[in-house]
Amino acid sequence: MRRPVGLVLIGLGAFFLTLAPLVRFYVADQVVVAPLNRYQVTSLESKDSTYFDEAERKFKSGVTLLARNTVRGDVRANEGNDKIAVWDSTTNIYNQDKPDKPVQMQGFRIAFDRRTGALTNCCGTNVDGDNGVRMSGYGLLFPVANVHKRDYPFFDMTTKQTAPMQFNAVEKVHGLTTYRFTQTIPLTKTAALDAKLPPKMLGLPDDAGDQKVDRYAEAYNTVWVDPRTGIPVKHRQNIRSSVRTADGKGSMIVAQADLITVDKDQKALVDMANGEALKIDMVRSYIPAAGVLLGLVLLFVGGYLGMARREPPPLAAPRRPDGKFGDMTPPGPPKPPAPPAAPAAQADPTPQPRRTPPTSQRRQRKAAGPAKRR
Repeated sequence: MRRPVGLVLIGLGAFFLTLAPLVRFYVADQVVVAPLNRYQVTSLESKDSTYFDEAERKFKSGVTLLARNTVRGDVRANEGNDKIAVWDSTTNIYNQDKPDKPVQMQGFRIAFDRRTGALTNCCGTNVDGDNGVRMSGYGLLFPVANVHKRDYPFFDMTTKQTAPMQFNAVEKVHGLTTYRFTQTIPLTKTAALDAKLPPKMLGLPDDAGDQKVDRYAEAYNTVWVDPRTGIPVKHRQNIRSSVRTADGKGSMIVAQADLITVDKDQKALVDMANGEALKIDMVRSYIPAAGVLLGLVLLFVGGYLGMARREPPPLAAPRRPDGKFGDMTPPGPPKPPAPPAAPAAQADPTPQPRRTPPTSQRRQRKAAGPAKRR
């Protein structure tokens, strides 16, 4: 019985040893990917900001600006190619005191490889409705579960160009060890405006007349990333939007803000990153290690049972004289050894006289008659 059990355990051990690398190198690649149906709302805040209120046609300074960013995955936009994820992002910047009057709005759609995070141009990607934008590098995510201390090319949606995201340092964000990256966006023309502005607003002499202007933007972006997952857990966007004349002599700041992810959303992003990191560790480390350990234990136990010496078959019970098997006599105490036999007495050579029975006995025998022969 031990030998068959040992062979079964050896088979199970070999199965678990084969399963471990399969989970690590195949299943992990299927599981460790960006989701198709991401839904995430993040708020950023900038205190002591400045912007131009177009409705009142005057500057507002010392105000608190809020930016509400919503990311929503479109699971059907990839046309059945599950290797590609398509996400839509909208950002609404508004004055905290006037939430119904946005200062600036931006929307874009990105498509990227779910395993690497690299951007691709398909599935209706656009920036503010402009489908002719060609994206490259990375967008909302860093390399999925594969972030290193090096620079990465990131596509800036405002200027529609790729700029390096440079590694700076390792910092803690609510107890999570993150990599800090920074990106510098130089002063870049983003749009040509048809409107003309009076010279006073542009800092020009009154006799300069109304001037045609273009919109420009510059920014200094900082991102704190969980290296285990590639999920950004904190953003800081120091942005400046302005209008300028073609010769650059006249300019006016439209908006200037230092937007930082609010504290409660930082904690929520850290919790999400920890949850995703646990899933990644399960398929990359814990399950393969457990499979190897369990497989080795089963192989050892199965080998021990399989190589064990077989027990001899039990002896057949003896048959009794009555035809039945076995001895039904209850066991008793052991019999003492028999004493040695006494030596036989030597015969006396002297003849012994014959004894004659008494007279009474002779009379009784004669009266009884001869004995019957049987």
